[in-house]
Parts: sequence; C-alpha cells; structure tokens
Amino acid sequence: MITVAALSPALDVTYLVDALDGIQRPREVHRTAGGKALNAARAAVLLGGDVEAVAVLGGGTGDVVAEAARGDGLRLSVVRQRSLTRTCVSVHADDHEDLTEIYEPAPAPDDDAFDELVGALATTLRARPGWCAVSGGMPAALGPDVLVGLVAGVPEGCRVAVDSHGPALHRLLDAGRPPELLKVNRAEAAEALGVDPGTDLGELVHGLRSRTGGTVVVTDGRAGARAADDHGSWHVALDGVRGSYPVGSGDAFLGGLLVALDAGLDLVGALRLATGAAAANALVPGAGRFDPHVARELADRATVSATGREPA
Repeated sequence: MITVAALSPALDVTYLVDALDGIQRPREVHRTAGGKALNAARAAVLLGGDVEAVAVLGGGTGDVVAEAARGDGLRLSVVRQRSLTRTCVSVHADDHEDLTEIYEPAPAPDDDAFDELVGALATTLRARPGWCAVSGGMPAALGPDVLVGLVAGVPEGCRVAVDSHGPALHRLLDAGRPPELLKVNRAEAAEALGVDPGTDLGELVHGLRSRTGGTVVVTDGRAGARAADDHGSWHVALDGVRGSYPVGSGDAFLGGLLVALDAGLDLVGALRLATGAAAANALVPGAGRFDPHVARELADRATVSATGREPA
C-alpha cells in the first residue's frame, strides 16, 4: 500500500499552441490534479497500485484539483487551507522544441492545516501501513524543519520515500529520520551534497547512501538513472524513446518505483517499471498521464546494468 502526502499540489494546465507569439487559441487543453505528489500518486494508480493521498487544498481551485484527482481513481483525503491552491501552466508550441513552463509558488498551509495534515497522514498510515511518499518542494514559509516534522509523524513500521530538495531535504538528511528510499535528480543530489552538478552519478549515489543508509536513486534525464541498495548498484537506461512532454516524468518514475517495490519486486525490477513509466509519460501531454500498457512495454525494453561500486 502507498500513501502520498501532498503539501504543494496544483492545478496543472497544459496548452498545445502553434507559436509562442501573440494571441493563441490552444488546439488542446489538458487539466490535471498536479504537483509532484499527486502526479506520482496518479502514475501509481495507473500502474495498478493501492494508493491513497492526503492533500492540502484551498479555494475553488482546490475543489477542481480534488474532483480531478478522484476522477482519476485516486482515493483522496482533503485538508482545507485558507490560501488558494496554485495553478501551474505548461505550453507546448510548434515553433519551440522545449516546453515553456510557468509554476506559481506553493502557498504555505496555515499552522492548523499543516498539523491536520500530519495527523491525517499518521491516521491513514496506521490503517493501511506500507509506503509513505513525500514528494515535491516544501513551502518555504513553513521553515527548513517541515520535512523533518512530516517524516517524524510517520508511524514505525512504515517505509518512507522522499523526493524533495532544498533546505528541507538538507535538514532531513542532517537531523531527521532517514528515508528508506531517496529519489532525486542529478541537480538535487549535487545540491544536497554540496558538490558540482557534473559529479559522476555513481559518486552522487554513494554520497547520499552514506547519509541515509537506505535505497538511493538519482535520475539523469534521458541518460537514465543510477541506483543502489544493500544488494548492489545499477544503471538503467532506455534508448530510442524521446517524448515531447517531459513534465511529470520524474514523478511517474517515482510512482512506478513505489508500485514495483510495494509489490515485492527487487530494485532492478523496480527500476525497469519506473523507467517505462517515465518514458511513457513523456509521450503524451499532461503530467502523470500515460498508457500503462505502453509503460510496461517500455519497461521490458529498459537496460539495467550492474555497476562496479559496492553498496555503501
């Protein structure tokens, strides 16, 4: 079972237009219950995971996000906040190769909402112990200890997966309960370790393993990902697949990883499913949306190679 904590959800809107110039009337508009946590949760649902989310939502936008999440088959508990849930926009224009992305900052939950979220998360996990996934940037106004406080409230016996960055991740690695699974990208790994982003991926994984003692996965875009646990270290890649909609692929990767691990697969099998989900996500507009059959077909094509470094 997988329970997801969403402190910074969003209404994600994707526009498909002809050009990034003048007035455009989109050919297509895709609205999803977004933010990294809900993207990962939706991806896990698509892959057949037993998933529930606890999300802080506010105002009419929050109501739209909740309706959309439930429409996607996600079981959702809502903690209300006074601030309006943010909207994030991605624009795919025919005259530009890359997406244009506009992300509103996440409003901080008021103190009562944050305390209610921690309590609701603990209650949910006691009823359905398993994985607790904390994903996304933590609202800066909550201070650097927010991730420490959130993870500290997870009942013993549950496994914690973290996909975050910045001061909150620094504080968790320094003083908090180490997560059983840490999944970050290359830039986030380098930031957490205080090293150059061009550092060898294996060194990044090794450095984070020395801090957490758990499973570490560092993604590197189209170059694949490097991962290590107590049993070994691996590199995973998928050649020949390049989508135009990469937003949410990292979240789909996390969703696939958790579904596989929750089902009892080893890290090698989990890396394959995660890679397939991330690649399938990039093929269609809308973060955390993909054809699960395509994801599993692509997972079978992923190449996983053992690397020379011993587990930390």
